[in-house]
Amino acid sequence: MDTRHTDSGISIQTVYSPDDLPRHCTQVPFELPGLFPYTRGVQADMYRGKGWTMRQYAGFSTAEESNRRYHYLLSQGVTGLSVAFDLPTQIGYDSDHPLSEGEVGKVGVAIDSLADMERLLDGIELEKVSTSMTINATGFILLAFYVALAKKQGADLTKINGTIQNDILKEYAARGTYIYPPQPSMRIITDVFEWCSRELPKWNTISISGYHIREAGSTAVQEVAFTLSNGKAYVKAALEKGMNIDVFGKRLSFFFNSHNNLFEEVAKFRAARRMWAKMMQSLGATDPKAMMLRFHSQTGGATLTAQQPLNNISRVTIQTLAAVLGGTQSLHTNGYDEALSLPTEEAARIALRTQQIVAYESGVADTADPLAGSYYVEWLTDEIERKANELIETIDGMGGSVAAIEQGYMQEAISNSAYQYQKKIESGEKIIVGVNQFQADKETPIPGFVIDDSIREVQSKRLKEIRSQRDAAKAEECLKRIRQAAIESTNLMPEVINAVEHQCTLGEIAGELRGVFGEYRG
Repeated sequence: MDTRHTDSGISIQTVYSPDDLPRHCTQVPFELPGLFPYTRGVQADMYRGKGWTMRQYAGFSTAEESNRRYHYLLSQGVTGLSVAFDLPTQIGYDSDHPLSEGEVGKVGVAIDSLADMERLLDGIELEKVSTSMTINATGFILLAFYVALAKKQGADLTKINGTIQNDILKEYAARGTYIYPPQPSMRIITDVFEWCSRELPKWNTISISGYHIREAGSTAVQEVAFTLSNGKAYVKAALEKGMNIDVFGKRLSFFFNSHNNLFEEVAKFRAARRMWAKMMQSLGATDPKAMMLRFHSQTGGATLTAQQPLNNISRVTIQTLAAVLGGTQSLHTNGYDEALSLPTEEAARIALRTQQIVAYESGVADTADPLAGSYYVEWLTDEIERKANELIETIDGMGGSVAAIEQGYMQEAISNSAYQYQKKIESGEKIIVGVNQFQADKETPIPGFVIDDSIREVQSKRLKEIRSQRDAAKAEECLKRIRQAAIESTNLMPEVINAVEHQCTLGEIAGELRGVFGEYRG
């Protein structure tokens, strides 16, 4: 018997009929895009009104090198920037810290100071570009750098548009770039919510990320369940702080993985929108925009193979189609060579062209939710929602996401799924073209992108200059005010912005808060 399953283990029938349709699909009037619960999309006309934002995630070496790549990508048709930061920046160490050795500028750009942020975005008007920053534990500091730069440019902060990832819960569950324990980390995040609602109203204050949960080995169902459960935890934390869900709810955004199983991915995105709308309504939201799940997507990094890397262009194309057919608001497409190194300029261009060909040549953007009404897609959307809700109920029974993470539930579930998936690959049950089937006798070498180790010396010299030239007493006073705000539970953002404007570094600010909050050891 030929039994087939999605990557989440959902059993697939040979054919689907009207008898398999969920009950809500046969009700009148038929659900429309732009209307609650937004299964079919958050805009009535979807991409006919406004295309998705085409981002290319980039950042490496020094700020100047990354700036050159951003200008190149903008010249090639990118409509939004997406910044990758190096590991020391992500975990709150300046480039000259002993623990930064060997990591500066390697997996992203090194940003230690406001001066680095100025170099990173030189020649780019922040009022005119949407910037996404993939940064979590130190996200509030990078946002402070960005705001300080916008002020120096004379920008109107009410017009600044972009996203900061700022999602610490998935770091504990899947990725590992955390600094502080969960409770103070949640406090920092709600401080960002609160400050931005007053001062930066168009900024997306969090990108609740399923991407890294999926990269760590989760299934599509787990990705939806764990991500939305984390989202619920953030909303509840903001409500406990007295914030208005109809105000901060509009600035919440999501970040999902777009994997290889095209129909499961489309159904996942549709189910996630419906589930979030119902969840926000149950938590007290009344404004339709506060119930809309808006999301950025990125093609699946973990699906890329070092073997026959040009095959990755086909994988990324399928994943691009899944994201667009699923109604994404913005998209990053991976370079074909990213299983080997950071993407070369050629690979980044091909990845962008993949989005542009889908947008302008394929016709899939001409109508909203074109797969709606498919017996299979509607059934699968309902099945993913049902299974994900079962997982969310389990997490709720444990006391919510923070408790589930502290008890290791999410981590263990993701680890088990990753193990089972790898077993299927090794047994040949799951075919990966070029890896366990259809191998090539000889591989053609692909030149990699190499980062020079001298970057740390450059950054260390710059840090030394900043510390010698700034008003040391003023910098020390700024750091003390951050410490006091942390102790007194007043909003940290004004003090952090003041500190970066007085040349305090990322490592100094993060270190000051380490002294108050401590470090999470897992």
